[in-house]
Amino acid sequence: MSILRLPRAVYEAIRGHGEETFPHECCGALIGRFAEGSWTVIAAIRAGNTRTDSAHNRYRIAPAELVKIEREARRQGLDVAGFYHSHPDHPAQWSSTDFAEAHWLGCCYMITEVAAGKAAVTHSFLLVGGSEEDKRFEQQIIQVAEESGEL
Repeated sequence: MSILRLPRAVYEAIRGHGEETFPHECCGALIGRFAEGSWTVIAAIRAGNTRTDSAHNRYRIAPAELVKIEREARRQGLDVAGFYHSHPDHPAQWSSTDFAEAHWLGCCYMITEVAAGKAAVTHSFLLVGGSEEDKRFEQQIIQVAEESGEL
């Protein structure tokens, strides 16, 4: 099982974002480095949820915003490690829509259940496979470091 490492401040910021946007889904990108078979996330960048039809159970990051996030990551010598979003009053398990709309092979997809406005369980899934046709999610272990120096 792969590992996703991140500082406690980033982990808590992601969970807090879900609480702030409740009852709608929040979303954002994870930026970091890939080494020795795992991602180390340095920062989470909030993104606007552009879904207007069903923001309570879907999210979309605007392509222009995603390009900005990618450029900022590269400027810092980092990569897009993946994405995060919340599931208001729904388990922190990927949905068929999450899977269908996941296209970044090798990236993490972090989901936080926000139950009655309070962050509950958070899980992360690595999108693996050689192509869109054989992609699949594998659950990751989330390692939260108290200090960024512990990563």
